[in-house]
Amino acid sequence: MNTPPPTAHVEFDRQDTLLRVHCSGTWDWNSPQPALPDASAWAGLTRVALSADEGGDPDGALLAWLLGLCRVAAGHALSIDTAGLPSGPQKLLALALAVPPQTDHPDDPNPGFFESLGKISLHVWSDLPLALAFTGEVVQGLGRMLRGKARFRRRELFWLIEANGPRALPIASLISFLVGTILAYMGAVQLAQFGAQIYIADLVAIGMVREIGALMTGVILAGRTGAAYAAQIGTMQVNEEVDALRTLGISPIDHLVLPRLLALVLMVPLLTLYAGVVGIIAGMLIATTVFGVGLREYLHETVLALSWTHILIGMFKGTVYGALVAFSGCWRGMQCGRSAQAVGEATTSAVVTSILLITVSASVLTIVFQRLRW
Repeated sequence: MNTPPPTAHVEFDRQDTLLRVHCSGTWDWNSPQPALPDASAWAGLTRVALSADEGGDPDGALLAWLLGLCRVAAGHALSIDTAGLPSGPQKLLALALAVPPQTDHPDDPNPGFFESLGKISLHVWSDLPLALAFTGEVVQGLGRMLRGKARFRRRELFWLIEANGPRALPIASLISFLVGTILAYMGAVQLAQFGAQIYIADLVAIGMVREIGALMTGVILAGRTGAAYAAQIGTMQVNEEVDALRTLGISPIDHLVLPRLLALVLMVPLLTLYAGVVGIIAGMLIATTVFGVGLREYLHETVLALSWTHILIGMFKGTVYGALVAFSGCWRGMQCGRSAQAVGEATTSAVVTSILLITVSASVLTIVFQRLRW
């Protein structure tokens, strides 16, 4: 019986444009590996044929050496014939060669303006079909819900309503009070030049109820709730819980997205109205204690300035912003990869997407309502 040589051995046989490589002996990581042919040896070749003896690779050292040889041959645009290898190494080598080598291409630390603009445009353009597809799935889920066929837990919906409503009141109160204070001071400085401090009430009331209350509520929820949605669903993607739902025949849109969307759509209008009230109270404190406006006069002017149109427009804008926050958080969470880093990226992307969509929609809605003279 022929026994393989005790150490790794390689025979190179060049025949015109063909290089035959035969591996023999026992290959292991504790023994020195044969050197690969130098660059001059590949000149004029078009094909490499590999062969090896059976049973000479107990720990994969031969396979690793052959893979390195194939990478070099592929770099010289040579075809590789692995028919002479044993079936096991032949299949493993085919799998390894099917995956291109990972190369790191660090981004330019100082990209130009047009390069950055181009990258952002390409990113947005590639996200658009995915966003439209996700929107279609959500609309279909809403249709199933209206027909009573959507499957999600009512207890989870109530929990989400509590998490996005009452539990958001402290941060909404703080931000709204500070914004109302800033708005009152900014308006009072200009109005005091004309002795019209009483109109601080108009400025704060209309600004907070119609515009700023909804906008600040949306931004707060983008960082608080949208990021939480993306992290929750992204973690479920990593743990393959979303795949498990699909295996059980449960739609992830119905089970995960619809309750979160409904919770925000129901709670954000109320939070918007609450933010407007807190902002008005802040403006009242500034006007009465700093600028000498009477409390009764301030409240009377606030009632005269506000109308149901302002209130309903503010609540409508809040509803739109809440839907956009829920959409962005759930969408980025469903897009999440299968690693911890991907969860962080999905969370960051959800916040950025939410704020971007809120800003765009706020501009469009403001222009539309102004053109309609509402």
